[in-house]
Amino acid sequence: MSGGVDSALAAALLVEQGHDVLGVYMRNWSQDLPGFKCPWADDLADAERVAVSLGIDLEVWDCEAEYRATVVDYLVDAYARGLTPNPDVMCNQTVKFGTFAERAFARGADLVATGHYARVEHGADGAPARLLRSCDEHKDQTYFMWRVPGEVYNRAVFPIGGYENKTAVRAACAERGLGIENKPDSDGICFIGPVGLRTFLLDTLERKPGDVVEWETGEVLGRHEGAFLFTVGQRRGLDLGGGPARYVVSTDTEANVVYVTADKMCPGLWSDELALEDVHWVSGEPPAEGSYLVRTRHTGPLREARLELDGGHVRLRYPQPERTVAPGQSAVVYDGVICLGGGIVSKEW
Repeated sequence: MSGGVDSALAAALLVEQGHDVLGVYMRNWSQDLPGFKCPWADDLADAERVAVSLGIDLEVWDCEAEYRATVVDYLVDAYARGLTPNPDVMCNQTVKFGTFAERAFARGADLVATGHYARVEHGADGAPARLLRSCDEHKDQTYFMWRVPGEVYNRAVFPIGGYENKTAVRAACAERGLGIENKPDSDGICFIGPVGLRTFLLDTLERKPGDVVEWETGEVLGRHEGAFLFTVGQRRGLDLGGGPARYVVSTDTEANVVYVTADKMCPGLWSDELALEDVHWVSGEPPAEGSYLVRTRHTGPLREARLELDGGHVRLRYPQPERTVAPGQSAVVYDGVICLGGGIVSKEW
């Protein structure tokens, strides 16, 4: 229970279904950052109020060490290497369905539940569960859940995955008098908050001034404070003064150069294939080669692509060029509504 709307309703539904429910607030991050006071104590207070209204116990589990090691350090290291990571993907694998689930099962829990927008079909006779997209396509969170094995999902439930939209979830909270229905959604990376990723990275990594270079001509157009601050396709924050809008085509963190273009149709901004590494499949086994749906950013469109397997190498080929995906991002593969798994977009082609 995070103190938010989604987990509050999830807990209420489980109580109504007759489950013996124990609420857990995971303290993943409590450190204040310059200009940002971490709201964990306020969120805990909200979770406590909901737990009291539901008549269930609430415990606080300290997961900060695991979160820092597998989420925060992962994010910083990836940006330092010129990648654009998805920290929520790692949080789900290593913390929410790693540390949290392991502790819960060790305590004797039969199931773990969260407020994720997802659905699950439990496998029969020990077969891995199938992870399904939620009914609310806009809020669906399976894009962040593809690294978790189906064996773990066999012991997980997602009570709000069948709700049509967040409006319906808020209304259900209000109907139950949980007093949480008007709390704003949390956006962005949870431990950074309104400080912003750029400020966090500049406070964490060493500033390294370098050149902003035009991709087509090699002309130096301006300066930057570190190539690690930029990601493929980025338009804002280039600080190049007047002239046409420009887009980041690529970054070279070793040479500390950011390459940009003013041409939206620049070949560097488009590609008809993706090479994936660190691939995981929910079932534990790769699907057959063929045509599937692929999502390369949360709330992004599902695109048809052909999955090709060559030993340990996985490629996705689109029927026509798509906007280039920043290396380090996740490409998640679906068979209809079933989330099969995915991989990390490789920087090496």
